[in-house]
Amino acid sequence: MVSPVVVCRRLMELIGEWSFWQSIWFSGCRIFGGFFLAGCLGIAAAVCSAKYVIVRDLLAPFMAAVKTTPVASFVILALFWLSSSQLSIFISFLMVFPIVYNNVLQGILQADRQLWEMGQVFGLGFRKKVKYLYFPQMFPYLRSACAVGMGLCWKAGTAAEVIGIPDGSIGERLQEAKIYLQMPDLFAWTVTIICISIVFEKAILAALDGLDRKNKRGSGK
Repeated sequence: MVSPVVVCRRLMELIGEWSFWQSIWFSGCRIFGGFFLAGCLGIAAAVCSAKYVIVRDLLAPFMAAVKTTPVASFVILALFWLSSSQLSIFISFLMVFPIVYNNVLQGILQADRQLWEMGQVFGLGFRKKVKYLYFPQMFPYLRSACAVGMGLCWKAGTAAEVIGIPDGSIGERLQEAKIYLQMPDLFAWTVTIICISIVFEKAILAALDGLDRKNKRGSGK
């Protein structure tokens, strides 16, 4: 074990290295890409499942399998078909997709159907119904899914990189720290992952809150 002072000193040294930022960029782009893809497809799948029961029934076994299967099993299976550089995208997507899907689906199903009928009475189009009636009720569920999903996709994404060891990734740096018993590096990179995850989460939640405020102002007009 190493002291916090040693870890902080090593972290300051890493920050001054160009390879440190390259690793963050490499892993960050892929993990956030998987998160963004999961968010878009999760919302789309939830909307389809809310409208068509058969879609919900078809997706139920897949969601159950993803939630119960260990991440390591998915990583090893994915390596048969994907390159190591694509691994973190796939694993991040796989971990976040069920969370977004289930939360948004619950938000849609919990929405007051009378509001939708009221929108029909007042002649609101589909886009305005979604924006002013469904979105405000679905928003807390979506926000919660993003808050949980961002931390999970960083944990799962970096774990996938540790197994796949793509060149230039954070996972590769963690694996090197383990092999050469570089405990200061291990803790420094762990602190880095935690900080990046928090920054990404705060940024995404701030963007969602801004979208919600904008939507409320538009509704007020």
